[in-house]
Amino acid sequence: MLLAKTAPSMTRRLILWLTVVMAFLWLLAVGLGLVVMEEELAEIFDGTLQDTAERLVPLAVDDLEHRSLVGASPQQLQTASSSGEREYLIYQVRDTAGRILIRSHDAPAEPFEAPLKAGLWRNDTYQFYTAANGDRSVFVQVADAFENREEALREGAMALFLPLLLLIPVCGMAIWFVVRRAVRPVGALREEIETKDGGNTEPIDATALPKELMPIAASVNRLMQRLRTALDAEREFTANSAHELRTPIAGALAQTQMLVAELVGNPHRRRADQVEASLTRLSHLAEKMLQLSRAEAGIGLADHAVDLGRVLDMVVTDFQRGMADPDRLVLRHPTGARLTAPVSEDGFAIVLRNLIENALIHGTPDKPVEVFLEDGGPVRITNGSPVMSAIELAAIRKRFGRGRTEAEGSGLGLSIVDRLLGQMNGQLILASPATGRSDGFEARIELRHL
Repeated sequence: MLLAKTAPSMTRRLILWLTVVMAFLWLLAVGLGLVVMEEELAEIFDGTLQDTAERLVPLAVDDLEHRSLVGASPQQLQTASSSGEREYLIYQVRDTAGRILIRSHDAPAEPFEAPLKAGLWRNDTYQFYTAANGDRSVFVQVADAFENREEALREGAMALFLPLLLLIPVCGMAIWFVVRRAVRPVGALREEIETKDGGNTEPIDATALPKELMPIAASVNRLMQRLRTALDAEREFTANSAHELRTPIAGALAQTQMLVAELVGNPHRRRADQVEASLTRLSHLAEKMLQLSRAEAGIGLADHAVDLGRVLDMVVTDFQRGMADPDRLVLRHPTGARLTAPVSEDGFAIVLRNLIENALIHGTPDKPVEVFLEDGGPVRITNGSPVMSAIELAAIRKRFGRGRTEAEGSGLGLSIVDRLLGQMNGQLILASPATGRSDGFEARIELRHL
């Protein structure tokens, strides 16, 4: 269970990596787009620069000729009118000596650094284009600041990158939705496999699975078939062995008991007593093995609710009839208290017999064993004993586990109880000290969803 909590999620990693790769590819595409955009913007700006310069040449020549006719001096003609707005393109009209004849409002008063030669030229601040008239007496130089181009590139980059801030989370959610739907069959198969154990070895239905998962389901089904065959063989062997041993063991025990009775006063009586005790232990072990086989065969549930209070009365009465001191076993069954559940009467009787037997055998001999039934449950069985630690309580639940006791036993009783109660949708809770006491041991049966 710890591994299931700490192991990385395939779905989470798939969603994360798909989102990261998608975002990286988008960013890479936008970056390459910006490189192409920069080149295209440069061509567009250079073309606009050239077109503007060439269009200004005839206008500037006509303007200069007109101003010469009216007798205006060059100093009076240097600055062209402006609308007051920022000029993205500035220009100067110069003569062959490099003097400024006309300039735009935002153009510097000093001549541009660009040489008086037709074509493109640049410095650290501007990109220039120079155009001349036919006799190369007038030169028009138009300048475009690089900051204008950088501003246009920044605005283009923002127009491309800003939508990604919204698109990446949206696409991440879309990827999450698609991946979760795509891996849903994997989760369904995992849940099916988790239900498989010794009590559920039914094959997995692979008809609704995608073809990629069908080989896994087929392999699990083959494994379940082999496990089912092995478990059936083991249960059959255990049941047959225990059943076949009961008759010869009972016969041998009866003959031994007759022999013990005949050897009164004989020195061989002690050996006969030992044989009788060994046969009694063997008979008890065979009975437990038979119960274990039935428990592993899944006899816990019934088709309808049964009165378990009546089963409890019958089991306690049966124990009391076979006890030398019936008063040691006390049933606390208040009038009107009922316990019903859709469980097997036989299986519940096996649970009670094992718990009451453990209490009688391992409990303090001079203290009573009390069985409590509250209305609707739980059933509590208490006996006298020293207080047990949590480690000891965990140890006695294991198969063939035994606590600090000299009494004889197989160590299978609590294992059988745990198995049957698991099938009954119940649980066994062990506590020491017992409820309302400073010592003792308590076994509590709780059936859920009654």
